[in-house]
Amino acid sequence: MRLLIVGTLGGQLTIASKIAMDKGASVTHADSIDQALAVLRSGRGADLLMVDVAIDIRELVDKLELERIHVPIVACGITNDARAAVRAIHAGAKEYIPLPPDPDLIAAVLAAVTHDNRDMIYRDEAMAAVVKLAQQVAGSEASVLITGESGTGKEVLARFVHSRSQRAKKPFISVNCAAIPENLLESELFGHEKGAFTGALARRIGKFEEANGGTLLLDEISEMDVRLQAKLLRAIQERVIDRVGGGKPVPVDIRIIATSNRNLAEAVRAGQFREDLMFRLNVVNLKIPPLRERPADIPELATYFIKKYSDANNLPVRPLSDEARRALNHTRWPGNVRELENTLHRAVILSTGAEIGVDGILSPDGARLDSSHGTNVAEQAAMTAEQVTRNLVGRTVAEVERDLILETLRHCLGNRTHAANILGISIRTLRNKLNEYSADGQPIPPPHGGEMKGAA
Repeated sequence: MRLLIVGTLGGQLTIASKIAMDKGASVTHADSIDQALAVLRSGRGADLLMVDVAIDIRELVDKLELERIHVPIVACGITNDARAAVRAIHAGAKEYIPLPPDPDLIAAVLAAVTHDNRDMIYRDEAMAAVVKLAQQVAGSEASVLITGESGTGKEVLARFVHSRSQRAKKPFISVNCAAIPENLLESELFGHEKGAFTGALARRIGKFEEANGGTLLLDEISEMDVRLQAKLLRAIQERVIDRVGGGKPVPVDIRIIATSNRNLAEAVRAGQFREDLMFRLNVVNLKIPPLRERPADIPELATYFIKKYSDANNLPVRPLSDEARRALNHTRWPGNVRELENTLHRAVILSTGAEIGVDGILSPDGARLDSSHGTNVAEQAAMTAEQVTRNLVGRTVAEVERDLILETLRHCLGNRTHAANILGISIRTLRNKLNEYSADGQPIPPPHGGEMKGAA
């Protein structure tokens, strides 16, 4: 756990940093925004920023976004000033902590960051076999390729492997190859020198160097451009990288874990992925089955998510009713664990009785998940086909495509990767379509739900 504390607050943050170090965190201090950016550019990185509320948090957030640095921020202040707390949250902070620091509160914040997305919750034998293999290979230095549908928990398994490896006390750095525009991904991975391109305001250490000694997760590796794959292959084979605009190779010591929701062998045959890189990455393959093929995991995960979101929203932990449990078990879950999590999050918030009933288990469009079980399947299919036909008549192909993409994105609560997987298109194609619709003034669902906005 790497904590970067920004500001002084008359020594109160020093006390907070001591508490954090006692909890096992590695702590770095910066007095200003510029010093904080210098630390983050240098490759030392951070898993959490704890920032003096007197510092302009909006400016900090904007500068981090400009340089594509993604790290959660917690604001700290020496009073219980509600207005200061609200301003900090609106500016982009995830939480506000009053000082002097409460050791239990600091510990809770660190634990939330440290353990987020790292719990392996399973009961089904199909998933148990995958976890057993992951435990076997964790202690080796072999590259690992984790495959499975979108939302099955590939990054969770990657963190599990890292936490049980000899590199567990070193950084775990994740890069989503699908989420970063093609022309910026090279700089994100390998870093750049000042002036290497327009916008390169200072030397920036890339993810390879930031992960030195630890593990680098290349999420959705199949979306990486073929030309960049050649540079990645060299980095893996020779354990050296070249910064963009740099003149000297930089040695790195990392373990590579990659994930993909596509079949890489098919991508190789289609000329979209290098075969030699696939062999380098796929020393060990951990294939996560979809949730519909591991039914025993559904009640286990449901219990976990209900407690998680009940605690997060200060609500009592309510059990699922028998009818609600059956509805969960009879659903196909095309979005897998991510979709189940979103469903239970809504259910926790919407339910009001002593139990979470089936009426609280809603799909994103408000329909009950079990609504198809009382209707003849053939009749339902016929009615759906008739309705679809009526809706299509008189409309252009472009209009139908637009509505399909946006409706799918809304169904996925704004998750681009999940939506692209359902639509059968690449994340890059989806992003281009959303930019096109945004330019036409069409409201675009933002990532992870929230208010509609006019940008992708």
